[in-house]
Amino acid sequence: MLINVLDKGYVRLVNHMGSDLTVVNAARVSYAKQSEELSEKDIRLIRFLAREGHTSPFRHAVIQFEIYAPLMVARQWWKYVVGSAHYEGTGDSLEAWNESSRRYITEEPAFYLPSGGEWRSAPENSKQGSGSLIAWELGEKYTKELMDYTELGMQKYEAALADGICAEQARLFLPAYGLYVRWYWTASLQSAAHFLQQRLEHDAQKEIQDYAKAILSMVKTLFPVAVDELLSR
Repeated sequence: MLINVLDKGYVRLVNHMGSDLTVVNAARVSYAKQSEELSEKDIRLIRFLAREGHTSPFRHAVIQFEIYAPLMVARQWWKYVVGSAHYEGTGDSLEAWNESSRRYITEEPAFYLPSGGEWRSAPENSKQGSGSLIAWELGEKYTKELMDYTELGMQKYEAALADGICAEQARLFLPAYGLYVRWYWTASLQSAAHFLQQRLEHDAQKEIQDYAKAILSMVKTLFPVAVDELLSR
């Protein structure tokens, strides 16, 4: 399953382990019991676990994604991997992240370029976030300026490579925040739900909201009951 996001990005479901029943049976093992099919009683158990914050059963279900997104999105996303390392004092991350590196690859860089109708104004009463869309004409101006800036960086990057500069230094010329990067993100269902709870909020940056919506569409297909209960808390 693959969902396109922004102008060039995507989220691809690579693999998953478990189902709603996985959550149920992880909880029921305490009483040496197991369900073979999801029942209304099991659904009530999932609801209870989510409501009362008994989160460990949700960590037995795992999802793996391949994500292609601008660096500004990736670095916001990365905070969840760092944060999960300290969850419940475990000292070990509940997630895994492996990202492509321009130390090793020199494939054609791609950049996020908002269209003229996608630029947003600064918010009136906040130091972060964004307001309403700006006038299309002004947006077109800044799309053109961003294209020119990106092309200049690409020219200098390619010239540095042609002159024998190593890739790990030549990449300094690439405009950073709009540069698309690719990574694998493997997360427990609980970790994915935590990400969704925060990045689906109205005050999250729109670009990462778009990726969160793609993740939600996929995980709801795999874990419909558990996702609904976790996100309703």
